[in-house]
Amino acid sequence: METTLAILKPDTVAAGNAGKVLAHLESAGFTIRGLRVMHLTRAQAEAFYAVHRERPFFASLVQFMTEGPVVPVALERDNAVAHLREVMGATDVAKAAEGTVRKLYGTSIERNAIHGSDSPDNAAKELAFFFGHSDLIAAR
Repeated sequence: METTLAILKPDTVAAGNAGKVLAHLESAGFTIRGLRVMHLTRAQAEAFYAVHRERPFFASLVQFMTEGPVVPVALERDNAVAHLREVMGATDVAKAAEGTVRKLYGTSIERNAIHGSDSPDNAAKELAFFFGHSDLIAAR
């Protein structure tokens, strides 16, 4: 079993789609091991997305991720990272496959509903950013 991080972005929460996205993830075989609702500060968003600091979209990404509540979620299943990437769909919602989270709930390349870790190593770092060990429910 592998654990990965998803973040339901402010657009998803504001549109009232957080429950739908969580149900979509569960129907795709994920088990929720941790979940919280929070409003990222500018410093938190900048720290989380620091890898993109030199990219032209960094400022707008930080602005977007701080405009409303987000829902970080620890998800578990076999091949969780790769499977979540498939279930999320392409970053650009116009290129996302039918039935993916981004195609269903995203509205643009930036307002694309959900973040997901891109590797097992990054998943471990990103999970630790939002959850302590005692915050995650162990598998039965």
